[in-house]
Amino acid sequence: MKLVKMSLAAAVMLGASAFAIDNVKVSGDAKLFYGTDNKTQAAGVSDDLFDQANSYADTALRLSVTADLTKNVSMGATAYAISTLGLENNLVANTWTNGHKAEVEDNSWMGELWLAGTMGKTTLKVGRMELDTPMAFSEKWSIVPNTFDAAVVINQDIPDTTLVGAWVGKSNGTDAITGAGATVADRDGLLRDEAKFSKFMEKGAYAAAIVNNSFKPLVAQAWYYNIGMVADAYWLQADIDCQLVKGVKIGAQYADVDVKSNGKLGASAEDSSAYAFKLAYQGIEGLNVSAAYSKADDKGTVRIQNVAAGANATGQSKLYTEAWWNYGYVGSKDAEALNLTAEYDMKDIAKFGVYYTTVSNDIAASTHEMDEVAVTASKSFGALDTTLAYISTNADDANNGKQYDTVQAYLTLKF
Repeated sequence: MKLVKMSLAAAVMLGASAFAIDNVKVSGDAKLFYGTDNKTQAAGVSDDLFDQANSYADTALRLSVTADLTKNVSMGATAYAISTLGLENNLVANTWTNGHKAEVEDNSWMGELWLAGTMGKTTLKVGRMELDTPMAFSEKWSIVPNTFDAAVVINQDIPDTTLVGAWVGKSNGTDAITGAGATVADRDGLLRDEAKFSKFMEKGAYAAAIVNNSFKPLVAQAWYYNIGMVADAYWLQADIDCQLVKGVKIGAQYADVDVKSNGKLGASAEDSSAYAFKLAYQGIEGLNVSAAYSKADDKGTVRIQNVAAGANATGQSKLYTEAWWNYGYVGSKDAEALNLTAEYDMKDIAKFGVYYTTVSNDIAASTHEMDEVAVTASKSFGALDTTLAYISTNADDANNGKQYDTVQAYLTLKF
């Protein structure tokens, strides 16, 4: 799926206990993703849905192994392989991911290779891994995720509190400073060319966080980033289960990026900030509805989104208002965004989702206004997960500002 909305705090809590591995475990999946749209192409080229020129596809194989090496010491490795299977010869003209060699040649790489050790209530994880932090994270919506060379320490000695510290040195994502742009044939813009790992944001980055739920209905978290010669960044978030109305959840977020005056972005760069609110209801079995609002300031140079995959300003944002497919808008300068989500799991039939995101902007020269409606249907057939998606997009900076349609199919076979 393009977007999985999971609590950041929950991800951190899971990470602290994810190393209790019994012996050796092997898991993986095989994926086939296909998409097509009717964007206007060059003169003389068809712009119809399902035509080769307007279609893109990829296959990917993931194999993961985790094991205990000694007591309280574990390791993990994940390998990825991608191939078009020759689909570009007749069905598609574009790839889904930029991880290929020479755009369409097969490729493989180690996406994870880490060691973890636990002493008391402290866990240290070092090596290549996925990360989930508000401003730098692995984006899981594509056929393969971006990953990092990093060191992460998690401590839970304080009751109901998790402390996190991290150093990120390299990544294979198109980060906001050093990441190479996507090729013409690449639709996700997520990975560097050939999925190569290189220095992260030129100088690397530090992160520190505290996550607390001493008051059980409330999970509060605060994050700080020192991003080399680029910026200092902050992320504050609080999510609470309403005690007055069962099933109601309320969330608030605030993000701030303070650009360093002598840094890589130059003396004219300006600070960025954004805030967001969310109201959700999950009081009926199988039903999830929510409404979210966000507003970014009108002077920011850095968008409030994933700096680890933002070379083309298309990185995913952790703001509640993030769209289902069209990233890079809700965190842009002066963006005012609204997201409405409705999901319903009709057991024995399918899980359906409807997502509406609108982004407006008062800056006259801005090309970052966008309206998106996404409709999805998901169904599992044993180990096979399937999703069909339809997306209607109307964006100032796409398709000459005219509405266009996108149809996608996601197939994932787990083993």
